[in-house]
Amino acid sequence: QAQLMESGGGLVQYGGSLTLSCAAPGIIFSRYHMGWYRQAPGTERELVARITSGGTTEYMNSVKGRFTISRDNYKKIVYLQMNALNADDTAVYYCKASTGTGRTYWGQGTQVTVSS
Repeated sequence: QAQLMESGGGLVQYGGSLTLSCAAPGIIFSRYHMGWYRQAPGTERELVARITSGGTTEYMNSVKGRFTISRDNYKKIVYLQMNALNADDTAVYYCKASTGTGRTYWGQGTQVTVSS
């Protein structure tokens, strides 16, 4: 079972920034589409941003212009740069690796809390 290891979460003030990282040393990283999801208490897990194996990115509407997803295939890490954070961004953030054939791995999640 591949392990995805998220890091970078924490407590940040309104308007601040955080960068999440997800390391995936146990997979052929360059072949996987990578995504960041989040789940706030009482809500369903939702896609925040994803980047395909080819580098194409997509974002949920509420984070466009504030968040940037990127990947380093050599280091096998995907990043989520988050700027202008607000209370609605408070959630547990999960990293996901997937292939077009349905192979999927999830990380354990990292908490992001935005304080007012």
